[in-house]
Amino acid sequence: QLHLTTTEKNELARSLEMAQNQLQEKESEIKREISECKDRLLQAEKEHQDALTEANRKNEVEIEACHEKISSLEQFISSQKLEIEHLKSNKELLNNSLKEANQALGELLKTKVR
Repeated sequence: QLHLTTTEKNELARSLEMAQNQLQEKESEIKREISECKDRLLQAEKEHQDALTEANRKNEVEIEACHEKISSLEQFISSQKLEIEHLKSNKELLNNSLKEANQALGELLKTKVR
């Protein structure tokens, strides 16, 4: 009876040890998989952050280019308005000169007719 109990105990101890070894192997495998997943997650987050940083940089460059274009167009519009005012003033002067010339011509024609 003692021999049978000792044998059974030894078998149970071996079974327990095998089960513990399997659990340790499984735990190691799960820890390795978790570590790999964390590494992949960190890499994906880094790539995402890099892509965001690059997109932001490109947007800033594009925004700056647009601001410069707007400023340039505003300066062009301002200069065109000044040119229009200058042309209007010259037209006014020319119209006045033309009126005076027409009046003088009219006077000369009246004088010539008499």
